Amino acid sequence: MASFIPMTPWTGKHLWSLEPVSLLVLVLGLILFGLGESFLVLANFGSAPWTILSLGLSQTTGMPLGWMTLLISSLIMLLWVPLHIKPGLGTVLNILIIAFVIGEVVSHVQPPQSLLLRVTLLISGVLLVGIASALYLTSHKGAGPRDGLLVGLCLATGWRVAIVRTLLEGTVSLIGWFFGGPLGIGTLCFAFGVGWAMQLSLWVLSSFTKP
Repeated sequence: MASFIPMTPWTGKHLWSLEPVSLLVLVLGLILFGLGESFLVLANFGSAPWTILSLGLSQTTGMPLGWMTLLISSLIMLLWVPLHIKPGLGTVLNILIIAFVIGEVVSHVQPPQSLLLRVTLLISGVLLVGIASALYLTSHKGAGPRDGLLVGLCLATGWRVAIVRTLLEGTVSLIGWFFGGPLGIGTLCFAFGVGWAMQLSLWVLSSFTKP
């Protein structure tokens, strides 16, 4: 993973180590990720790609959304095996923190009616998820299920993060839409924007490379 995720002064010694600064950056990145996803929900311009897939398959099979999301995450992590990706502390915290932040924000903040505010939330959400993804991954504590798949595909293909993430989430969006998931302009902005935001953020963070 270090081949394209820079080693920074806050990078942990290994996947389960507990260095305070590394943990702080990891948790901060995951909180920002959850905020970004929350902004996308509040903007109400269409769900994020993986959410569309979960919703579409949930409607098709009759399985509750929560269980479908868990099933998809589990299947994604099975793909880690041939890609040689290992889980770590960040994998566990990813699942817990992001879900908690989204739940708290969406349940306590009313979606805006103003079109300008909705567009602002959409753009901010896409940028925030891209920045947060880069930030928490530079702690090298292990990726969440979807980002782990992204990392594995980047290592396997040698392609840039922006290209792989755009192709991956664009494909997931289309599959989810095929099964009846709610595709919207926000989905397309996320699918085709977040990879580039993440790529730029990784480039900026590489200036803090550990000597």
